[in-house]
Amino acid sequence: MQLSNADFQRLSEFIYDELGIKISTSKRTMLTGRLTRRLRALKIATIGEYCDFLFTPEGKQLEHVHLFDAITTNKTDFFREANHFDLLTATLLPQWQDGLRENRKFRIWSAGCSSGEEPYTMAMVLDGYAQQKVYQSFDYDIIATDISTKVLDHAKKAVYHVDRVEPVPADIRNKYLLRNKDSSNPLVRIVPALRKKVRFGRVNFMDTSFAMPHKMDVIFCRNVIIYFDKKTQEQLMRKFCQNLQPGGHLFLGHSETIHGFDVPLTQIAPTVYRHQP
Repeated sequence: MQLSNADFQRLSEFIYDELGIKISTSKRTMLTGRLTRRLRALKIATIGEYCDFLFTPEGKQLEHVHLFDAITTNKTDFFREANHFDLLTATLLPQWQDGLRENRKFRIWSAGCSSGEEPYTMAMVLDGYAQQKVYQSFDYDIIATDISTKVLDHAKKAVYHVDRVEPVPADIRNKYLLRNKDSSNPLVRIVPALRKKVRFGRVNFMDTSFAMPHKMDVIFCRNVIIYFDKKTQEQLMRKFCQNLQPGGHLFLGHSETIHGFDVPLTQIAPTVYRHQP
């Protein structure tokens, strides 16, 4: 498959405008490979023909979401960067409950949830915190979003290969994961009680706004903004601030920073920020 200079320019500009992802010339081979799979699925002969279809009204309706699925990277794990969850339960949740002036649920958003490992980790951690009964009552609401419909479908099923759940501590694994009666079956599933606590939905960070039903107490957006340029990163941080409670917290990935951004966020720990409007 040949990707002409004109088609590469056209596609890379479109992907940047729609997803905020900059496709440099060094990633041209990667883009060609991922497009080739879509051409085979659609029985289209050339990338030029694919581009012509992509920008038609029919292509916009039928193909844009598949292109986005093909372009986006969805790397995630259970209990990834586990120190974040330790900080959440040991420090931030007690502070949140001590300062609570109304009886309501703790609201947390997994922004860029991929195939669901992060929000289900949240559910395990928050359910465990609730059962400590340090406070009389504690309930929580988890919203999990991604741009890829493919990974969202996977996440909603809550079924994982046993190898994927190895990072989950054994006691938590036994409590929240269901094994098949057939011991040779390598799949496990999140227990129904936790599946009910997570609401999944599709969100494109490049949309003008993506207001949540409530302002969040915590937002996790980890290992996502590394794919954006600085201008797009700063714009996204402002949108997150619009959806954060005053005093709420934003968690980023270990290699991400907001240094130099004009946003009302103060760092309280490595890659953890407090919203101080």
